[in-house]
Amino acid sequence: MKNINIGILAHVDAGKTTLTEQLLFCAGAIRQAGDVNTGTARTDYLQVERERGISVRSSAVSFSYGGTQINIIDTPGHADFAAEVERSLAVLDAAILIVSAVEGIQPRTELLIDALIATKTAMMVVINKTDRQGSNVSRVLQELRDRWGIRPALLSHMEGEGSREVMIRSVTAADTAFHELMELCCDLDDALLLRYLDDKEIKEEEWWDRLYTAIRQREAVPVLYTNASQGKGIKELLALIKADILPLKNREDNQLSAVVYQISHDKDMGRIAHVRMFGGSLKSRDTVVLPNQTQQKITQIRRYQGERYRDVGIVSSGEIAALCGLSSAKVGDIIGEACPYTAVHLAAPLFRVSAEPIDQKERTALLSALNELAAEEPLLDVQYVTGEQEIDLSVTGTIQLEILTAILRERFGLSVRFSSPTVIYKEKPIKMGIGKDAYTMPKPCWAIVELAVSPLKDGSGITFSSRVPNDQIFYRYQRHVEQAVHRAAKQGIYNWEAVDFHVELIGGSHKHVHTHPLDFFLATPLALYKAFENAGMMLLEPMELARISVPEEYAGRIISDLTSMRAVYDVPVIQNGIFMAEARIPVSEAIDYGVRLASETAGRGAISVRFDGYAPCPEGIGKAAKRRGPDPRDRDRYILTMRNAITCLLYTSDAADEL
Repeated sequence: MKNINIGILAHVDAGKTTLTEQLLFCAGAIRQAGDVNTGTARTDYLQVERERGISVRSSAVSFSYGGTQINIIDTPGHADFAAEVERSLAVLDAAILIVSAVEGIQPRTELLIDALIATKTAMMVVINKTDRQGSNVSRVLQELRDRWGIRPALLSHMEGEGSREVMIRSVTAADTAFHELMELCCDLDDALLLRYLDDKEIKEEEWWDRLYTAIRQREAVPVLYTNASQGKGIKELLALIKADILPLKNREDNQLSAVVYQISHDKDMGRIAHVRMFGGSLKSRDTVVLPNQTQQKITQIRRYQGERYRDVGIVSSGEIAALCGLSSAKVGDIIGEACPYTAVHLAAPLFRVSAEPIDQKERTALLSALNELAAEEPLLDVQYVTGEQEIDLSVTGTIQLEILTAILRERFGLSVRFSSPTVIYKEKPIKMGIGKDAYTMPKPCWAIVELAVSPLKDGSGITFSSRVPNDQIFYRYQRHVEQAVHRAAKQGIYNWEAVDFHVELIGGSHKHVHTHPLDFFLATPLALYKAFENAGMMLLEPMELARISVPEEYAGRIISDLTSMRAVYDVPVIQNGIFMAEARIPVSEAIDYGVRLASETAGRGAISVRFDGYAPCPEGIGKAAKRRGPDPRDRDRYILTMRNAITCLLYTSDAADEL
């Protein structure tokens, strides 16, 4: 049986979960389609999802249709849960991108299209909500052409757009859309064009064959219309999935190769590792070796249908399944050989908060619960400050905080309060700087390190090189220097993470008699911070790209808001009485702007945002973070602390046993 893994991706409220339910119903997998508003959707099975009517976790459903095993991953649409989408992209064969016919291509939709292109994931565009007033499918098609150079292959015929009586069916040879498909084929095939111009007979089947070839060769993208709430256009979509016309990636191989793309929790079985198989197979009772070198036995293999599952006993290449028994598995773990997938980054935690239990006796339980949730969502980056008994974590937005509060209450029985979110800044060198330190006292020790730090372009990360020969500093010690650079960069001069710089080891030495293997781990931060100080460090603040639309009478107020928020924006557009502006806004200035906009416009304003990287922070705007652990700039205290001669606040990522 053929097998295909399809992801459902979209901006929030475009209709992903509703469309998934209709696909299950149309395929005969369920007797009645669930509803997001009534909390009966199969893929939104968490209590918090049913209460809020949004997806917060990716959820898999599987069904057989026309001899094809179809595995669908329904992903969250809200930006706060973009990491779920990011991990799902790594395991998909192809994707269905849903676009609202009313709102059109929103900032988050743009991000998803860019990610699909970057990962070479074939997509099928579904334009949904065609029954709504304000539906404008022509605008969506034109933007696909203009922004990304996509050639839409429109496979749906629609009548009555913008009304509840909208009619959708597959394109036939008699439709205008079919003639547009013929033009598309001629644009891609000169021989076919010549035959058409010479008025030679070309059968309908030839046109369709050439079109499907174009889609498989990524020369065109299939586009369909749907009205998922009424189940219209769903049969046509399902038929197209079954037709297997999309170019699928990550095909079968005999060598065992799998990636853990999601971790969930089961009250009886504990940690559940959701995997995509790229090669080989796994059976219940098999023993696997995880990247941390632990050997663990698979106790059960499940295939989920929302929250329900069945024990399948075996999972083979090209399939997705959930493995029980891998208690130390983490998101991103590779089982077997390396997996052929391209990673893409959609999520960035923008805020840091502290968590405090309502009942102080539950601090240990809270830290344990948050560490368990961090195994499922690594970007939480839970940290515990021993001396201050402070639990810190990173979040992507206020909605995620609300969801965490609900999950801690429902799953762990814990009541918690979070501090107000603090924006996460970063820092980078302004110019080249050199730092040198000689750690030679108190004996026995010897590590002299000289580093040159220079800035790189945004998004480059941290790179390292060395011009020092092995007889001056053993290469194994130089590897210690590189590792220590990455560790020390977690806190820079302003105690934020230092990013986008190159470090070159330009000098130093070791001594055969005195050097201890850990000496370079201690000496490197001392030299690095001197290099930072000599280079000068600039603060970087997170930015978001916002698209705002309001009735024309509110235009002046919105421009005033954008100016006060230090936004950079293009010339706004007024069309059909609607004022539209696209702006790049510092996150620190726009934390609650969505709520404020609704208040200012009596609920008539709309805003959609997506993370848009970091930018230099104006002097006097940003602030330093609180220092965690010993500061290399206080050299004597730092050395004594690192030699365990005095007590300090240790900042660890998993310190439940220290409470």
